Parts: sequence; C-alpha cells; structure tokens
Amino acid sequence: MAEYTPMMQQYLKIKAEQKDAFLFYRLGDFYEMFFNDALAASKELEITLTSRDGGGKDRIPMCGVPYHSAENYIKQLIEKGFKVAICEQVEDPKISKGVVKREVVQLITPGTVMEGSMLDEKENNYLASVSEFDDGTFTVSYNDLTTGENSIALITEGFEAVLSELFNRPVKEVVIDEAFDEERQTMFKERLGFTVSYSNTTDIDGQFHNLVEDLHSDKFLAGFGRLLHYIQQTQKRSLEHLRPVNTIELKQYMSLDMYSKRNLELVETLRRQGKKGSLLSVIDQTITAMGSRTLKKWLERPLLSKSEIVSRHDQVEGLLDQFFERETLRDQLTMVYDLERLAGRIAFGNVNARDLIQLKHSLTAIPELMNTLKQFHHPSVGKLHESIDPLPKLREILEQSLSEDAPITIKEGGMIRDGYHSGLDEYRDASINGKKWIAELEGQERQATGIKSLKIGYNRVFGYYIEVTKPNIPNLPEGRYERKQTLTNAERYITPELKEKETLILEAQDKSVELEYQLFIEVREQVKDYVQKLQFLAEQMSRIDVLQGFAQAADQQSYVRPQFNEKRLVDIKQGRHPVVEQVMRNESFVPNDIFMDESKDVLLITGPNMSGKSTYMRQLALTSIMSQMGSFVPCESASLPIFDQIFTRIGAADDLVSGQSTFMVEMLEANHALSHATEHSLILLDEIGRGTSTYDGMALAQAIVEHIHENIRAKTLFSTHYHELTSLEEELARLKNIHVRAEEYEGNVIFLHQIQDGAADESYGIHVAKLANLPSELIERASYLLSTLENGSQEVSVTNEQQLSLFVEEEKPSTPAINSKLEKHLAGLNLMEMTPMDAMNELYQLQKQMKS
Repeated sequence: MAEYTPMMQQYLKIKAEQKDAFLFYRLGDFYEMFFNDALAASKELEITLTSRDGGGKDRIPMCGVPYHSAENYIKQLIEKGFKVAICEQVEDPKISKGVVKREVVQLITPGTVMEGSMLDEKENNYLASVSEFDDGTFTVSYNDLTTGENSIALITEGFEAVLSELFNRPVKEVVIDEAFDEERQTMFKERLGFTVSYSNTTDIDGQFHNLVEDLHSDKFLAGFGRLLHYIQQTQKRSLEHLRPVNTIELKQYMSLDMYSKRNLELVETLRRQGKKGSLLSVIDQTITAMGSRTLKKWLERPLLSKSEIVSRHDQVEGLLDQFFERETLRDQLTMVYDLERLAGRIAFGNVNARDLIQLKHSLTAIPELMNTLKQFHHPSVGKLHESIDPLPKLREILEQSLSEDAPITIKEGGMIRDGYHSGLDEYRDASINGKKWIAELEGQERQATGIKSLKIGYNRVFGYYIEVTKPNIPNLPEGRYERKQTLTNAERYITPELKEKETLILEAQDKSVELEYQLFIEVREQVKDYVQKLQFLAEQMSRIDVLQGFAQAADQQSYVRPQFNEKRLVDIKQGRHPVVEQVMRNESFVPNDIFMDESKDVLLITGPNMSGKSTYMRQLALTSIMSQMGSFVPCESASLPIFDQIFTRIGAADDLVSGQSTFMVEMLEANHALSHATEHSLILLDEIGRGTSTYDGMALAQAIVEHIHENIRAKTLFSTHYHELTSLEEELARLKNIHVRAEEYEGNVIFLHQIQDGAADESYGIHVAKLANLPSELIERASYLLSTLENGSQEVSVTNEQQLSLFVEEEKPSTPAINSKLEKHLAGLNLMEMTPMDAMNELYQLQKQMKS
C-alpha cells in the first residue's frame, strides 16, 4: 500500500472493511469508485470508465457519479442485489492538515433501504435472518427498517419449511452465520433470489432490551440478536423507531406452503410474475399504502381463530351496509399519508419539511374520519374510533412551526412559518427591507445618471454591483462609482453604501438560513417523541383501510358473508373464481356448487382440458383463503370449515434452477401434502401422474387417492384424465365422481363449464386439438386412429400401399435371466399397501437395475 498516494491509501483501508459492497467514496461533488469497484460499476450502471494516477506503477481504474444524483445510481445497484457503502467527508477540508478524514456513514443493502424512491410503497421491504440450532429447529426473524416492524417465528418442520416461510413474505436479504450450510445458502440465492449477508454476533445491546422483553426463549433471543446486530452494523444511526419483537405463532394461521402460494397465484401470477391477474389485484381496494401492505400480510397469513375471523366479518358487514358513509370514509383516507413509513423516517433522522407537512395533513384528516366512523350503526364499526388518538398536540406543533409551501431541502430556508420565532422574523425583515432598499437605489441611480439601462445585480463571487453598458459609461459622473469588474459589453461598479447594505442583507440571509435549520431540527426532535404513538395510529388506519376495502370489493363484485361450521361441511352455492370472473367481464362466468359433507372427502373430477377443472379447484381454495382472512367471498352462499392448511399441485412447472423435472416436482409437492395434511386440511391435486408413462401415472394416481381417503381424510379435489379411476367410487365410500359438462355439436366440442355428478363420458382431446388450430389433415388422421383403436383393431393403415404397425404384437425375443428376476420382484410388490413415495422409489430401483 505504501506505493499509493495518501488518499488512495485511505480509500484502500476503508474498502478493506467493505469487501462485499460498492464503496461510494466522496470527492468534492462526486462519489468516486476505484479498482474492481470501478470496473464492475461502470458495467452495471453503464457509466464511463476512466483512470487516474494513484502513485502506483499503473493508472487506477476509476468511475464516478454526481453527488446530487447518486440516489438513482444507488437504486439501480440495490435492485440488482448489490450493497453500497456511503463514505463521506467527516471534517472540513479547510481545517484539514492532510487527507480529509472520511468514514462510512451508512451501508445501504437490499433489506435496509430507507429512501422512498427505492421502495415499493405498497409492499414491505423485509430483512430476514435465519438461525439453525443443534436440535434441527430454526428461527426466522424479520425487520422492516422503514416501519420499525420486528417479528420472529420458530420453525420445527425442517429447512423446507424455512424456505416456505421466507417465500411467504417480500424478503430482499437474509442474514445468516458464516458457517451456514453452503448448499442451503445457494437455495437462498437461486431459489428465492435473496442477497445473502453474514453476522456471527447474537448478543443484544442493552439499549435494545425493551425490544425483546416478551421473548422468553434463548433461541428467539439469539435469532433476533443476529438480525439486530447486522442492522446496527449497517445503519450507524438512530434506531429509536424499532418496535418490540412480535412472536409469530404459526399455529394461529392457515399454513400456505410456497407451492400453494405460487400455484394459487395469490400475490403474483405464474406467467408474468406480476400483481395483475393475482388474487391480491382483485381484492385490493385499499386507499393508503400502509393499508395495502397490511392487506398483503393478511393474505399471507389467513386466520384460524373463528372469533377473530367473525370479528373482521362483522366490521366488513357494518361498512358494507352504509354506502354513503363508506364513500366518505374512503375520501378521508385519501388525505392520510403513509404514517408508518413517515414515523420510521422521523426516527431515522432523514425526514424533511415536506414529509412533516404530509404528517400534518394526515393528522388534520383524522378527527373527521373519527366522526364518520361514529355514524355507522353496526357497533363493531362504530367503536373503531374509540381507540384512535388524533394527536392534537403534535398537529398543533406542526401547524405553528412549518410553512405550507416548504421546500424539499432542509438547508436553504423557507421551512419555518412567519411568526414562529422572533429572531428569524427579524432576519427575514432585514433581508426583505434590504432588498427593497436596493430596488429603490436602482431607481434613484437611473434618475441621477439618466441611464435607463442601469441595473443592480448580484452574484456569489462579487456580491451586489451596479452594471452600466459601455455606450453609457461616458455619461457617468466622474468619481460616482468604484470600478469592480470589466465585461465585454459592460462595466460593473460598487459604492461604499451598497457594500454596507450588502453585508447587512447577506448576513441576514445566512443567519436566517442557519437559524431555520436549527429550528427545524428542534421541531423534528419534538416530533420524534411521538413516533410510537404514530406507529399505533398507523396500525389502526391500516386496519380500517383494509376492512373498508373488503366492503368495497364485496359491494362491487357481489361477494357474500361466509358462515363456518364444525362438521367439516363444504357447501358453496354458485361459487365463482374471483380472478377469472373479472377477466371475463365481457362474458358470463359459469358459477358452480361445491358440496362435501362428512360422508364425502374426495371429489374425483373428470372432463376435457380447457373445460374448467382447474378453475373449479382453485376457486374453492381462494374462497377459503378469502373467508379466513376476513373478506367476503364470491358466491351466493357459503358454509365452510376452517381449514388449517391448503396444499396444491396445479399446473406443470419444471424447477429448472434445481434441475428437477416436472414429474419430480409433481411428486415432491404431492409428498409434501401427504406428509403434512390433516383431516382439517384442503388438498387440490390436478392431473397427478401425467409426467410419466400411462400405467405408472395411473398406478400412482390411484395409490395417492386411496392413501388420502384411508389415512388422511382431508377434503380433497382430485382431477384426472385417467377415466379408469372413476371406478374407485364403487370401492371408496367417501369418494364421489363429478365431471365438467361438455357437449359435441356438429363435430365441435362446446364447453359448458358446468359441474355435474358422475364421470365424464369422453375426454374430447381431439376436439381440443382442433380448437388449438392444429392442421386439419392431422385432426383427420387422429380421428381415424382413435376410431380404429376404440374398435379394437391392432393395425392402423398409413396409406393403401404402406402399412404402419402400431400396437401389433411382435414376436417376443427370449427373455434374459435378469428380466425374469425383475418380473418376479415386480409380481411380488403389493401396490395397494405402498405409499406413493414408496411406489416411486421401487420404480426408480427397477429402472436402475434395467440400466445396469
């Protein structure tokens, strides 16, 4: 390092402590990057790569971004999963005797972003931490730095359950121990797309003990300690807005694993991976950003407590019954800004005057909103106002101190209201009167000299000056002005009197701006005392917003209040898929009933592709989720049990990242359901077994249905193209055949999308191919082949001259001894007593022997 200049030595020393981050090193009006940071940043940000002499043998790669526009470049890096360390000058260059002292003042990471332009206002930005313990259990801790929210959960079902838990929330970054299993770290990065960071310290600083007073488990303390230590390391500033850690009791919520959340498209679609087309996009009628975030939390964790669910339904019903009051409430909510994130920024110390004006407007709207709540007749809605504190003292502080048209910057004045501080008023008066005096002086000098183009101007280098164009210079009385500056077309002058006024004006301006900044900081500190109350107020406003959104959705989309029963009864009349019916606005969605009492646990669904089997299955799951999160549901009536878990296998999706085929993913998801489901669960399995050979698939499908029927007894919807399985209705007492009705008309199939009892007559596969516009000659050939096969013929003609033998029994070669052993082994297997996974393992071993 000795060969480099002192400044580069300073850079390298600081960079050595920030190895996994881009170091934004402040030099004047730029943030500069050097060496590998410069090479990588120039590529990622598409900015010019240059070089400079740093004292070594070779020139050093360098690139930079302007200080005033750095936020946009930082955002680009954060969105790509990188970290950025901000290194600022921490002493005045004028008093520095050598290299200006610099320090990293903040490490910005994907999970610790605070700047509003880098955030999705309708989504939390979670930093998570995972800790593993010797007994095989894990803790998962969460923090949203923008809101101060902290929570923790204990995972006892293994690492796959950890992945499902993390997948269930908008996590951007995960903090782990450096010794964490490398294969699992790869899963975090590649399967979940997280930035991985490290912290080995789990001790909790004494100043944060108030956050963990309710944590009585050493695992919880260690798990949250790791997360908290990382936040302290990266932020290096006040964390007073952090809230006490909330313990997530997972058994209080419906379990939705990562497969189900993905397959049901709760928050984003499978194809486009965006919100549009998801359940969230349909039911989100919230007004505020914090309400939208709360809605997503409710969707991620539907309730299991009947009393809590009913309480939400009562409030939705009360809001639904009074349209005009609800519309008034919605209008008032538009005036409520994001109190949750405002509170975080206030405590964090990066709030500006405009933010506090938004806070003032929000507090002004709260009393009117409370009066509106009082007008609702339903007692559960009318009482919502009773626990709301509109914080009148805080509102008074903001009204008295801040100017309504305050600028964004806090160091150029214009923030504090006239009359708030007498000293500031005096400075302002001096500045205003001084400028008035200068304007009068300009008029006087024009009259005295007769030069109408004479003007008095100002710049930061020379201050105030009198400017006279060159043609008019001979008209100036001799000795009237003192020459200051010569321009191409004019001369600039000063007078002792003008310099005296300049001193007074500039001194008043400087002192005014300095005093305003001090006063604003004082106001901000006063506001900081209300952070916890603001956070509680934000929770109340968010809840009200979500509930009115449920009522709005119910009103607009004809949802009804569901009822709950203890008899494991599913009775939905004229149920609809909440998303599909919105997509089909110009067409009529065909509603269907779903009925499963104690005598029926499995519905075996047959029918052609595109007929609506998957839609029918999904709408039951979505209706159950909506009902247990507190929403009304899309149907004419619904009586439901409270499901503890929902498992789905709907749609084919290869797991390309882990190299698993469609069939393996299908089996893993099926196994997950079979291993964890209870009689209070809901299982949706669509076309199980289609990823392998016909007989393998059929055998597995039947074995799975039997296993669920005999051993689990969960409510199950099982769709299949294996019509042979419909005979199970005669063997399994609690299984019922249903099918999606379709009819053939003039050679074309018409999907009626109606569910009826019994098995489907035929699959209509060729008709579906025809709808897909396959070549007509191909359709004709397939129709001929189908009729030939159905008539029992073993030979299919290609042309009159040439024969293609399909399914013709050929003379079998002599069977090697190994095949005889395999046949004996296969004949000895009792498939009816094997689990699906055992059957799959046996098939794998047989195939392995065949290949050896």
